[in-house]
Amino acid sequence: RLSMSTVSPDKRRKMESALNQLKKHTVVVADTGDFNAIDEYKPQDATTNPSLILAAAKMPAYQHLLDQAINYGIAKGGTEEEQVAHTMDKLFVTFGLEILKKVPGRVSTEVDARLSFDKDEMVAKALGLIALYKEAGISKERVLIKLSSTWEGIQAGKELEEKHGVHCNMTLLFSFAQAVACAEAKVTLISPFVGRILDWYKENTDRKSYEPHEDPGVLSVTKIYNYYKKFGYTTVVMGASFRNTGQVKALTGCDLLTISPGLLAELSQDHSSITEMLNVEKAKACDLEKIHLDEKDFRWQHNEDRMAVEKLSDGIRKFAADAIKLETMIKEKMLDVKNGQ
Repeated sequence: RLSMSTVSPDKRRKMESALNQLKKHTVVVADTGDFNAIDEYKPQDATTNPSLILAAAKMPAYQHLLDQAINYGIAKGGTEEEQVAHTMDKLFVTFGLEILKKVPGRVSTEVDARLSFDKDEMVAKALGLIALYKEAGISKERVLIKLSSTWEGIQAGKELEEKHGVHCNMTLLFSFAQAVACAEAKVTLISPFVGRILDWYKENTDRKSYEPHEDPGVLSVTKIYNYYKKFGYTTVVMGASFRNTGQVKALTGCDLLTISPGLLAELSQDHSSITEMLNVEKAKACDLEKIHLDEKDFRWQHNEDRMAVEKLSDGIRKFAADAIKLETMIKEKMLDVKNGQ
């Protein structure tokens, strides 16, 4: 048996999984509501969204959490609508609490996408979620509030960070304009999407395949990372929405990457050698100019990017649709509980 010290560094890398190599350069985050699926990959943080919570809430393994949330909602009283709203909030937080037992870092919990154009309502909903975490003994330092990266969402993030010390994760981020506005709002973290950008290019252009280094989603996150690092913004970059491990590897060195359990599994079985693609030194040497965006500029620049406009609105619609599905599921279960079934 060879002791590791006698093995050449190259050989050792070949023995090491791509996932473990990635962790040397990037904070690995699990993107799922199915927290039983993340243990073996030892991620630092985890992220959820309405679609992931809906998927997990349908699994038999998590029915007790749904029941807990429903009992809480009923106990809160009020109209059926209010009870359902309380149940939804409690369900999102309950999943977050379970996830926090599995990860040492933070969990991201998303604000209802139907509030994406209402700054004050997003702030209120976020503070309500943080209060539920606090009731359960979890400080706001371990929670990231996810907000849609609309102009209103970004301003909600700014207010939550400045006035309330609540850390935000700006999601559904597809355009460079969105990234610049988030940096200027001094939010904690952004989640620029990779896979959904690739999806759009495959659907809307003649080109159907891309090598990772020329993947439009990878290029988008790389540019955003370089811009943030070149100009010393404190907001960190967490690439999200991956379709394959090639995209993940092409962003090695990004501050964080949030990855589905399926792709984490692939990376843990993959023993090819991976190299750091993004770093601060490279970013500093980049040819990028600093820009400032007020609301009018933001809306114009974002609107110039057809892909981003379509993917942001599509993302909001999809999360909203899944929130409605979840509410319908809750209403049906609530009736059963009230009818003593």
